[in-house]
Formats: sequence, structure tokens, C-alpha cells
Amino acid sequence: MLLGAEAAAECVRETRARIRSPATEYKANHLLRGKHRAVLVWLLAPSGPIYGRARVFLADKAYFAVRKIADLIAGDVAYTGAGGDRALAADLYREGPVSLGPERFTAFLESFNDVMRRRAPAERFFLTVEELAGAGGRVGEIMRLLDRSRQPLEDFLERPGEMPALDPLIPAIMRAVVHWGRDRRPVSILHDEHNGLTEERVAHLKRVVDLAGLRLADSFHEPRVQVADFLAGVARRIAEDELGGHGDPELVALLRPYVDPASVWGDERSWALLRPAG
Repeated sequence: MLLGAEAAAECVRETRARIRSPATEYKANHLLRGKHRAVLVWLLAPSGPIYGRARVFLADKAYFAVRKIADLIAGDVAYTGAGGDRALAADLYREGPVSLGPERFTAFLESFNDVMRRRAPAERFFLTVEELAGAGGRVGEIMRLLDRSRQPLEDFLERPGEMPALDPLIPAIMRAVVHWGRDRRPVSILHDEHNGLTEERVAHLKRVVDLAGLRLADSFHEPRVQVADFLAGVARRIAEDELGGHGDPELVALLRPYVDPASVWGDERSWALLRPAG
């Protein structure tokens, strides 16, 4: 979001004046309440305070995990996620819930997530993979390929300082730097306080993209962070509602100009509505 401190403060003041809630800090859920719809429309509209100065990176969590599985099969578990077979990822995303059933497929992705975040041993995940390798069709084939990818995953897990590979925050920051620095302008980021943005990881990001600096701030005291939180929260809800098949056409249309075309989104139907024109 490219918004000055005073402009952000004015946006927060106007939002408060329109909503008239006694809350000490406003969040996206205030804007998402039905009675405040007009305020949300005002915020996102072309005549609103952030139009043309904000961008949002959408991440469908299931597809994000599936793409990382494709990366793992390709032997690349780095946080950039650039090495996997996108056709394989699309096949698993589309056919996994059908072949395994939605609950079983979700449990499989959750198991993978637990391993990637170092909350469970890799052995437990690969026991699940071995069990699912007996599934028929394309999903069974992918599971058998995944079963042969133990070493890249174990190597990744043995690097304690490695960047988190399943956190959408990392590619979101990288995309922000690419977008706002497209005219070779130096990009410094002001971000909400986040435990994942350690000094080591920020230094790593600076080596990968042309990031001039990154500073953390409390949204309660920093209106620019608060406005960014407004957009992130409402964008997530609007996009997830559309993914679930009960989207709001007006809000989807208002969100579309803000969406990063490189967002990680696997569902073709909803993406056709969410992706920006051009």
C-alpha cells in the first residue's frame, strides 16, 4: 500500500466517523458487518481513499500447500516455490478432494502443513503418503511421486534457519517489492508486528529482492498499518466467500482492481471473477 501517514490517518478518521463504533481500534470485521456495507463500498470504490494506492496478494491456502507439494516432488522446497510442476499441482488440487474425499484430503494437507512448520515429524506425514499411494488414478500417481521425495524434505527440515516455505507472507512481501519498485524506486515496507519477520529473515529477503528496509509497527499506533489491515481482512473474506460459491458480486467487482495477478489461487471459476482485468 502506497499511502502517506496523514492520508492513512484521514482514512481511519473518516472510517470511524462513518461507522461510529466506540471501539478503540477498528478492524476489518467492523467493515464487514452488513450495517456498514456502505462504508466498505466507500473504502474500495474508485473514488475512495486507497484506490490505485493499494494491492492485495491472495492466497488460497489449500492451493498454496498443493503447490509446495509440487515443489517438493521437483526437489525444490525453498520458500520462493518456483520449481514445481504447476500442472501436477492443479491436478492434485482439483482431483484430491474427489478421489480422497474432502475431509481426508484436508487432513492430508494439514499433515503436510504440520511437517513444514516443524510441528510434527516427517515420518508421520510419509506414513499418510504411503497409505494414500494406493489410491487410484492421478492422485495415487502423485502420492507415489511424493513418497520418493523424502530426502529433499528431510534436508529442508535440517536447516533450522530456513525461511518458512508455507507462509504466504513471504511471497506477498516479495510481490509488493516487485510491484511498488517497478520504476526502480527503493521500496521500504512498514508492516504490522509479526513474529515471523525476524532480523535473519528480513536480511534474507533483502538478498533476494531489492528491499531497502522493513520496519514493524503496532497497528493501534500506526494508521498506515491499520488501513492495510482493513484491506487485507476484507479482501480475504470477499475472496473466500467467492471461493466457497457464495460471493457478493458487487464486492468482488470492487476488490478486483486491487488483486495481484500473481496471487496463488487454484480455483478457476472464482479466479476468473477475482483476477484483475488485463
